[in-house]
Amino acid sequence: MSIAPEVPVSTQEKTLLLRDKYNDNPEADLSEDLARLAAGEPLAYVIGWIPFLGLRISLDSRPLIPRPETESWTEDLHTRLTEKFGNKPFTFLDLCAGSGAIGLSVLARFPAARVRFSELEPEHAALIRRNIEKNGLDVSRATVHIGDLFDTFPKDQRFDVIATNPPYVPETRALDASVTDFEPKVALYAGNDGLDLIRRIAAEAPERLENEGELWMECDIDNIEEARELLLTHGAKEATIRNDVYGRPRVCVGYYS
Repeated sequence: MSIAPEVPVSTQEKTLLLRDKYNDNPEADLSEDLARLAAGEPLAYVIGWIPFLGLRISLDSRPLIPRPETESWTEDLHTRLTEKFGNKPFTFLDLCAGSGAIGLSVLARFPAARVRFSELEPEHAALIRRNIEKNGLDVSRATVHIGDLFDTFPKDQRFDVIATNPPYVPETRALDASVTDFEPKVALYAGNDGLDLIRRIAAEAPERLENEGELWMECDIDNIEEARELLLTHGAKEATIRNDVYGRPRVCVGYYS
């Protein structure tokens, strides 16, 4: 059996590990953590949490790690929600929620919002509940649902805004071993072209949105134009593409009448 080569651990990783896991305790024993990093495990899993728009997102159940790309467009989403709703109540769904980072940030930022989370994996749903509590958020305005996309909700339940970071990587694409060896494949891959889940969301979302509702969906930069066409085909009156923090087309926003 071959043994994977060790990955060099950078000084920055050691600094972040000591700060974020051990509160800069100079006597902390990092040997086990450094071995995990050298084996290629992502730093966020070794630390156990990651910051996201001022929140501390625990990763105990090892969901997909929230990326800077997602954080940046979620910040854009906050700007849009402020413009559209101000201090008024609205309903928000974090679909394919994973760690719950997107919905948690909305729950924290908008005190009148009612936030729903839909997650396929029960262990991640339990993690979302813990993240709500650990961040001191208002649990009375949040519910976590376990199921496949919209199947967990009553047929007539609708939302003002749906946001989702679904699996969107084509199965044929090679990814870095630090991703494929440690992060959940079910949260990454979505068929030969990466659009399997996006097709379903595009088809089902219109029946789940209120009048003038919006769908914000993270996509692969290589299939985002196809994702946009899917939204338009299934009833969006307009669909636009927004860039991520790195200037790459990353988010497709559908607007519905």
